[in-house]
Parts: sequence; structure tokens; C-alpha cells
Amino acid sequence: MRANPPPVLKRGNVTTKLIGVGALVLAVAACGAPPAKETQTGAAGTAKSASEFGGVDKLVEAAKKEGKLNVIALPPDWANYGKIIEAFEAKYGIEVDSAQPDASSQEEINAAKQLKGNDRAPDVFDLGLNVALANKDLFAPYKVSTWDDIPAELKDADGLYYGDYGGFMSIGYDAAKVPAPTSVKDLLKPEYKGKVALNGNPTEAGAAFAGVVMASLGNGGSADDIAPGVEFFKQLKQAGNFQPVDPSPATIESGQTPVVIDWDYTNAAQTDKLKGKLDWKVVVPAEAQIGGYYNQAVNKDAPHPAAARLWQEFLYSDEGQNLYLQGMSRPVRLDKMGDKADKAAKDKLPKTDGKQVFQTQAQADKAKAVLTATWAQAIG
Repeated sequence: MRANPPPVLKRGNVTTKLIGVGALVLAVAACGAPPAKETQTGAAGTAKSASEFGGVDKLVEAAKKEGKLNVIALPPDWANYGKIIEAFEAKYGIEVDSAQPDASSQEEINAAKQLKGNDRAPDVFDLGLNVALANKDLFAPYKVSTWDDIPAELKDADGLYYGDYGGFMSIGYDAAKVPAPTSVKDLLKPEYKGKVALNGNPTEAGAAFAGVVMASLGNGGSADDIAPGVEFFKQLKQAGNFQPVDPSPATIESGQTPVVIDWDYTNAAQTDKLKGKLDWKVVVPAEAQIGGYYNQAVNKDAPHPAAARLWQEFLYSDEGQNLYLQGMSRPVRLDKMGDKADKAAKDKLPKTDGKQVFQTQAQADKAKAVLTATWAQAIG
């Protein structure tokens, strides 16, 4: 889960090692900060589409010459990114260096700024909307071949960022340790004392931000009014029910965080992973259905600009979208895929019905301002 940075994970035929952003920066400084590749300023670095570069085949050729792609904040069990990375490496023979899998969206941006001009800087981003909106000056415009399939409200018109996968905020719980919650307010009951965790800090992490919006919807608030959500978490802490631990598969399995507020696709992934070990269930509260999409963007200073753009093409292809779907998330092109969508995976998606809420940019900006001003004091 995307919270505190654990060891860096390099997938495929390479090894794992512990590297945080700070350590990366120190290591780079000690080595004289090797420069990014010359291709950064070449045609790939300015291409706004595959056709502008000469077609997908030319993009593949250039990306293979670069031979590497740097990604960040992509946990293997988050939206099926482990399988997605493996599939990309196998398809193109390009090594994927996956740094800080559990980093927040803001930590992605921090890493890009700290490592700018270095060949270990992230090539691409996977960001919550608030962080994407606040950092558009760091992105290179790029429109994938399936651009027209992405709903207009889920993409920047110039191609600076675009929704990739989404879902609904949910409550995951160990059915052997707590009763099944039927509403957000249920989490204030004594049965949940010391058991409820939120995935990250809502001022930095998209999942946690949406968790506070869900709490607001479940307590008389709205997409325009997040204050009841902040008040809910204040009450949750005062009741002793809030567990100030960033949840992870390990904390769930150990019983440290038997209730987790997170995206439904992340919670649903734990159901399969922990099958036979514990009875992990997922519910999307009917009265508080807040949906949201994460967003892809290309780093304008990407050290591997062709691979960065090829990664986008892969993610938005039928293959990439189905891999998201198999990870229990809702790929952005799902409604346009028709019978090309994996039916078995689609049928497994957590069920939702009734009123569904998707914040506008203005609502998200307003909520972020309220959180920045009140969150620390509410749970401090």
C-alpha cells in the first residue's frame, strides 16, 4: 500500500535492495551524479504522440535502445502492477526499475525534483488527481494511440495527465476479528477499538484523501464539504478506534490492521492473496460511494523518454487495460472495450449501486485546502 517507502523493488531479472529517495540522492552525489541519457533532448523527449515519432514501431525501437524504464510508487499488489511490470519487460525486453513501491503521490514528485537530470529519476508518474493538478509543469504532453477512448473529464486536454485506472473507496476487514460494517459510522463502535487504519496521509496520498471524502459522505457531508469527514476521523481517534499505522499486506496478515480504508481494488486484492489465511472481506458503503481515478503522466525530464512513452502505450492498450482489470481495478477504457474486456475479471469487481460521487477539480481543490488547514490538528 502506498504509504511509507519500503525497499526498492526491481522486478524481472534483477535484484532487490534498500534505496529511499534520500539515499538515492546521496548515492548519486557520491558518484558524481551521472547525467541522464542524451536521448532526453532528442525526438522522443518532445514527441506528443506515437505518430509524431514515426509510429509505435519506431517508438519500440527507440525504447529498446534506451533499455530501461524507471517507475515509482507501484506496489506489486496495487492494481496488478506486479504483473503489468512483468508483462512489459517480457514483451519489450526493457528492464523496469521500480523504486519506492509504497511511496505516496507527493513522494513521486519529490523524487523527480531531487533526481532531476539524473538517469535514476522517475520516467513516469502514477498520481492522485490533486497531486497531478498541482504539478502539471513537471509533465510532458503525450497522447496515447487510444486517446479518444479516455473520457474527456478524465484527461487533460493537452495530454499532460490522464486517468488510467480507478475504483471506489471501501472498507476492508477481517471477518474473524470484527463484525461486518454496513456504514462508515459503524467504525465508531467499540467493536472496532484500535483496529481502523487509513492508507496514508490524506494531505499527500490520493487513497487517504478519498477515504476522508468517503467519511464525509457517510456523515452528512458532500463532495463540496469534506469537513464532516475530518470530524469523523477526529472522533475515531478520540474513541481509540483509529490505528495510526500505514496498512500493508503484512500488517493485515499479522492482525495489526484488521480494518483498512482503501480503494476497493487494493482491498479486493488482499482477499485473494490471503485466502486460506484469513477471511478478508470488502464493502463499499452504499451511503458513501466516492469514486476516483489515478493518473498517468510522463516526466518532462525523463531519462528514458522513449520507454516512458512506450509504457503509456502499453498501459492503455487492450492488454494493459485487461491487466488492470485482472487486478480488481476499473481501467479507464473499460466502457469502450466491449467484448475485448476480460469478462471473468470484470465479473469479480466489487459491487456498487446507488448514488456514486466523483469530485470535480474545483471540489478536489477545495477539499485539499480544508485538509491542509485542519487534518494535523484533528488527529494530532
